[in-house]
Amino acid sequence: MSSAEPLIRVENMVHRYIMAGESMTILKGLTFTIDYGEFVAIIGPSGSGKSTLMNMLGCLDVAGEGDYFLDGKEIRKLSDNKLAQIRNEKIGFIFQNFNLLPKLSAIENVELPLIYRGLPHRERREIARNSLVRVGLEERIHHRPSELSGGQQQRVAIARALAGAPPILLADEPTGALDAKTGQEVLQMIRELNEQGHTIILITHDLEIAQQAKRIIRIQDGNLVEDRRNA
Repeated sequence: MSSAEPLIRVENMVHRYIMAGESMTILKGLTFTIDYGEFVAIIGPSGSGKSTLMNMLGCLDVAGEGDYFLDGKEIRKLSDNKLAQIRNEKIGFIFQNFNLLPKLSAIENVELPLIYRGLPHRERREIARNSLVRVGLEERIHHRPSELSGGQQQRVAIARALAGAPPILLADEPTGALDAKTGQEVLQMIRELNEQGHTIILITHDLEIAQQAKRIIRIQDGNLVEDRRNA
């Protein structure tokens, strides 16, 4: 793969759903690239198609038409098992509602993607511990989610996303369940991760949050209506 090849290349992506017997076009021929190390916010109102696009970029779904290349691989033709492998190796997910398993401790939650990779217990425990130290939770590694604040739970989610060292961190409304102060702390952490070399794709409906990114892609009615770099 050429060093000039972008991390993500989307060409004429179209996706339709059947709703109440009618075909609804959700994505209408999107084309863009994202390079290694970028910090991109994808913004749009409810119903704009940004969540569908997030599912495509995260390999949670496959577009009906068009091409999607991730780290040099053509995604649309891959099997479900191969898509699951790509998600595990290439993408760290950070969700609005944290998606932590309530009966597991922080370190056990962070270990989950490493279990799927088949890493031995000692190795994955060390990686998970280091990830939690990295987000400032070394004193909370054995706490369950119910024993942590919202901000701490999101830090656990970020540590889990980092554990497998994926090239992409995909953050879906990562501050949506947090108060303003805690949300700013999480955004600051995301900015720092980008400065350390991580590629960040931030999904949001909030322009103020999108302004934290270095580039904004705006989606409206399934169309890409703006692609600009922040000053």
